[in-house]
Amino acid sequence: MHKKVDWLLVISVVALSLLGLIMIYSASYIWSEYKFNSPYKFVRNQSIFFVIGLLLMYFISKINYSFYHKYAKKILLLCIILLMLVLIPGIGTIRNGSRSWFGIGSFGIQPSEFTKLALIIYTAYYLTNHKKFLPIMFVTVFIFGIIMLQPDFGTGTIIVMTILGILFVNGMDISLIIKLAVVGLAGVVFLILIAPYRLNRILSFLNPWQDPLGSGFQIIQSLYAIGPSGLFGLGFGNSIQKHFYLPEPQTDFIFSIISEEFGFMGVLIVTLLFSLLIYCGIRIALNTQDKFGKNLAFGITFSISFQTLLNLMVVVGLIPVTGVTLPFLSYGGSSLLITMISVGILLNISRYTR
Repeated sequence: MHKKVDWLLVISVVALSLLGLIMIYSASYIWSEYKFNSPYKFVRNQSIFFVIGLLLMYFISKINYSFYHKYAKKILLLCIILLMLVLIPGIGTIRNGSRSWFGIGSFGIQPSEFTKLALIIYTAYYLTNHKKFLPIMFVTVFIFGIIMLQPDFGTGTIIVMTILGILFVNGMDISLIIKLAVVGLAGVVFLILIAPYRLNRILSFLNPWQDPLGSGFQIIQSLYAIGPSGLFGLGFGNSIQKHFYLPEPQTDFIFSIISEEFGFMGVLIVTLLFSLLIYCGIRIALNTQDKFGKNLAFGITFSISFQTLLNLMVVVGLIPVTGVTLPFLSYGGSSLLITMISVGILLNISRYTR
């Protein structure tokens, strides 16, 4: 059944992206002026990716989603190759302590972002014809291991949570999920032990004031931004924490600046827009007859949901800092592109719902 465009989904995505551009400018213009002698450096780059992302979302919404079923293996294999290539010095570049980028001038492409979508496509393809879950878990753990070599714990966590979500809606036993969670927890403990900086993040999460100028600095400044914002905040452009207190506020902690400048009302608007987007995604998944399309829609929606939840939990101090961006709002070209590509696929699936 061919339906019209799901305008609720389009409106929520465009509204979040435009709000993101506005807040990236507000959060970054001081740092951008200081570092690049231009207050528009970050918002200009993000605007370019936004326009490209809109075009990609439109064209991909016209491609029948069965295309991804046909090429699922090849798409995943290509992304795994890129994940491995980025680890090679001279090919991959290091940013914020992680070798997870291909540098192209002042721009950067993060292959792990594209791998998230590739694995969702492959999982949906696999579950169309198979009922055993362990092979998918082995593939997921393998990809998680490659990503941890960069290292990028945040993206790896989102991938694992997304795949578990897809397997759950396909009938995976809760007891098996608990067993996998225990194994995963043991693996996390091991990763913490071999990398002292992760232990510092855990300790700073438990008590950030123990090292207020070191590992606890970022979360303390985030709480200083959110705490006194009140109902309407300090007003657009009036954030105090972006004045070299909160490091690079246009990225992972942009929600802190939104809260500081627009208060509870800003938080409410962002929450409503994300809720609308997630509602649209779940509705599309539930109303899709085809099993591949259903799993693909669930996977895309889960990925955006878990990434949003993880970022917000970090910003308010509920979990340690993971380096995960807030979809559509945070500065980051790769994240914005792949999320809008994912929405394009979701829009195409919506055309074939009941």
